[in-house]
Amino acid sequence: MTPHRFPIRIYYEDTDFSGNVYHAAYLKFFERGRTEFLRDLGIHHSALMEQGLAFAVRHMEIDFIAAARIDDLLAVETRIADATGVRLVLEQTLLRDQIVLTSARVTVVSIKMSGGPARLPASLRARLMGES
Repeated sequence: MTPHRFPIRIYYEDTDFSGNVYHAAYLKFFERGRTEFLRDLGIHHSALMEQGLAFAVRHMEIDFIAAARIDDLLAVETRIADATGVRLVLEQTLLRDQIVLTSARVTVVSIKMSGGPARLPASLRARLMGES
């Protein structure tokens, strides 16, 4: 499956005193990439909430390879590495001109809004896996 791409512009608020992106800002960029990936599949957080479901990050590994700087135009690429009935493993990269600056492997789980794990509805899982 071709990775989903989402553009990110680096603003002053994303940087530290040196003009480099502050490390915690990368979490926001990857979150936006995952949200837009889902949105482009027709999966909206508000609709999941209406069904009593949500996604929660369970685990994340990040590799900071090179710095992004103010005014950079970057792209977040997101693709599914694995999916089970409750868990999704996503691989994400943040690129500047096709050069990887940061990569992440993110495990998200489906949860009930009332608490505890929840199985993904079959139709939702099929969309995530490109089967519908």
